[in-house]
Amino acid sequence: MNDTSGHPFAGTAIALSGVNLSLGGGAARVRILGDIGLNIGRGEAVGLLGPSGSGKSTLLMVMTGLERADSGSVIVAGKDLHKLGEDELARFRGRNIGIVFQAFHLIPTMTALENVAVPLELAGAPDAFARAEQELMAVGLGDRMSHYPPELSGGEQQRVALARAVAPNPAIIVADEPTGNLDEATGSEIIELLFRGHRELGTTLVLVTHDAALAARCDRVLHMHSVRIGERLPQTAKTE
Repeated sequence: MNDTSGHPFAGTAIALSGVNLSLGGGAARVRILGDIGLNIGRGEAVGLLGPSGSGKSTLLMVMTGLERADSGSVIVAGKDLHKLGEDELARFRGRNIGIVFQAFHLIPTMTALENVAVPLELAGAPDAFARAEQELMAVGLGDRMSHYPPELSGGEQQRVALARAVAPNPAIIVADEPTGNLDEATGSEIIELLFRGHRELGTTLVLVTHDAALAARCDRVLHMHSVRIGERLPQTAKTE
């Protein structure tokens, strides 16, 4: 469905129109996304809710340019992702989109500080390590900067991943089941950090989850049903 109105956020951060995507080949080819239309306003928090296999993570991949749609339009921060080459797309993503994965995806041979500094160095920031240090302190890891990922707990690794995502000050943060590998208490801490950044920095937040209570904290909840998408507005006030 298209949802081009009905929310108070000025401007559009992400706009999808007629997006289709199938994966696999031959008889095994499966349609994952079917004619998706979606607008997300700048500074809005949107929860993508649905069971495993409903396509919500794939939709997030399309939004970030990590997966190319078969057809349709994908406009992010004013750029048509289909018109960008792979190198251009990587540079665009590095400047505009921070991604937090369920599996952390830290570089095991680099310290926490080095992991957070990587995207800043790639962007040519002259103060990459100073900014990385500030981000790690902001997520409560001031005393763990010199530790390598295998020396950190799951919650600490996710904090590093979150610091790495926000360090370049992207306009958009996407998080794919960011608490999936964490215990309840640690997961709650990560979520609080995500929403704190959203509130304080005004970033657009797209949160993929199967947790209805977590999704309801967002400004809007989008339900993935097979290859289509539906919308539900939270019925109660957000509890941020």
